[in-house]
Amino acid sequence: MAEPKFENDLEKLERIVEALEEGGLSLDESLRQFEQGIKLAKRCEKALAQAEKKVEMLTKNAEGEYETQPFGDEEDDTKTRNKNNPPAERQSEQNNAEDQELLF
Repeated sequence: MAEPKFENDLEKLERIVEALEEGGLSLDESLRQFEQGIKLAKRCEKALAQAEKKVEMLTKNAEGEYETQPFGDEEDDTKTRNKNNPPAERQSEQNNAEDQELLF
């Protein structure tokens, strides 16, 4: 059996949502559709998470040259910023990050 494709799962999920919103289904059929929708939503979410890991951003390194970096890799991003920022700026960034963590 072929592996489900994101677009097909999303299309099925949209049809389920439309059917549930119309309200013409029996309670049992609504529950079956809802369960199927949850499964599809989870598969779509997993596919998107995998795709996000593959996305790369083009950034400038310390020498001003362009290089690729994995999207959302905060640890590497922090290392790059620390090379380019003086210690006072790094401390300010750390304080801002700590303040944000405390707020939420």
